[in-house]
Amino acid sequence: MAKTDDEFEILKKGHGRKSDQKLKPYLVLQYLLKKSDENNVIAAPQIVEYLKVCCGIYAERRSIYRDIEEINKAMLMVENDIDILEAEELLADDKYDEEKFIVYDKNRKGFYTRRRFYDLYDIRLLAECVYSAKFLEAKQAERLADIVCAQVSEKQAKKIKYDAVLTDRVKTNNAEVINNITTINEAISKEIDGKKHIPEKISFTYLKYSINDKKQVSRRHGEKYIVSPYALMINDGNYYLLAFDDKKQKIIHYRVDRMKNVEPIGEPRSGEDEFRKIDLKSYTKKVFSMFNGELRGVEMRFINPLLDTVIERFGTGANTFYTPMSDKRHFIVKTDIEVSNQFFGWICGFGNQVKILNPPSVVDGMKEYIRKIQKVYE
Repeated sequence: MAKTDDEFEILKKGHGRKSDQKLKPYLVLQYLLKKSDENNVIAAPQIVEYLKVCCGIYAERRSIYRDIEEINKAMLMVENDIDILEAEELLADDKYDEEKFIVYDKNRKGFYTRRRFYDLYDIRLLAECVYSAKFLEAKQAERLADIVCAQVSEKQAKKIKYDAVLTDRVKTNNAEVINNITTINEAISKEIDGKKHIPEKISFTYLKYSINDKKQVSRRHGEKYIVSPYALMINDGNYYLLAFDDKKQKIIHYRVDRMKNVEPIGEPRSGEDEFRKIDLKSYTKKVFSMFNGELRGVEMRFINPLLDTVIERFGTGANTFYTPMSDKRHFIVKTDIEVSNQFFGWICGFGNQVKILNPPSVVDGMKEYIRKIQKVYE
C-alpha cells in the first residue's frame, strides 16, 4: 500500500466514495492530532485532500467545519460530564472558545488541537525517563517513547525524541526485561485476574560479562537461581528485584536486566519475616548507595560546598544529623552507613575535602584501604 510524503497510507480503490462518511469525523480528529499543534495549523482544504487521497473519502470543505463542531461538542460532553444540549449552549457562546478542543485560528486560517490530555512538558519528561532507563533495551525504549509521544503532534514528538536521544544512556542487551518484570509482578501478586494467588518463588539464570568477547554469559555455569521475590525497585536507572535467598538466608537484590528465563515454580515463597525487617526507604541509601557491609554509625567532616552532594547521598532522615563547625568552612554529618570498600572508595573521590572522624575502627579501615591502593602503585 503506497504512502504520501506524510506517511499516510493511500487507499488504491474507491476514490471519491461517499460511503464510510461516519468514519470521517474520527479521521479528521486523528489527522489533526497527528499534524497540528499551537504552532502548526491545518487548513480545511488540506484535510479534504487527506481524506480524498489517503482515505478514499470525498468531503466538502463545509463538512469539515461541521465535523469539527461535532468533535468539539463530543469532547465537551465527555470532559465536563454534561449532556448534548449543555455542550451546544457552550459552543454557541463565544466566551467558551477556550473550552474547544479543536480551535480555528483566524489569523493563520487553520485548525489546531489546543488541549491535550498531557502538557507538552509532561511528555518531554516522560520521554526522557524512558530514554534514561538503563534496564530497557534500545528498541524497547524507542517503542515506549513512540507511545508516549503519540500524545503530541508529529513535529513536537520529533523534537522531543531528538532532544532525548542527545542524552541517551547505556542500554541493556537483554530483550527479556519487560517480560521479566511482568513475570516477577505476577509471582509477587496476591491476586491475578480476580482470583486469589499465593506469592511464589521464581527461578532464573543470572548473567555476567565475559572478558573474552565482552558478551553476557550465565553465572554458576548456567545453574538456576531460585529465590522468593518481594519487591521491584529502581535505582540509578536500573531495575532491581529484592528477594529472599534460601541458601544464604537473607534478602539479596538482583539486576532485572541481568536475569533471563524468569519462571514461577509454583512453590510458596519464604523469608517473610526477613523482608518485614527492611525499611524500603532507607534500603536504597544503605545498600544501593554504599553496597553491602556492616552497619555502623559514622561521623564525617566535609567542606561546606559539598553539603548538597552529601544530603543527596544520605538524606535528612531521623538518623542523620548535620552540624556546622565553628570554623564556618566545614560541617559534620553523623549517619548509619553499611561500611565497605565501596564506601571508602566514595570517600576517596573527595580527596582532602572530607575526613572520617569516628568511630576509630572505621577510621582504621579507611587508612588500610588507602594503604592497599598505595601498595598497588609502588
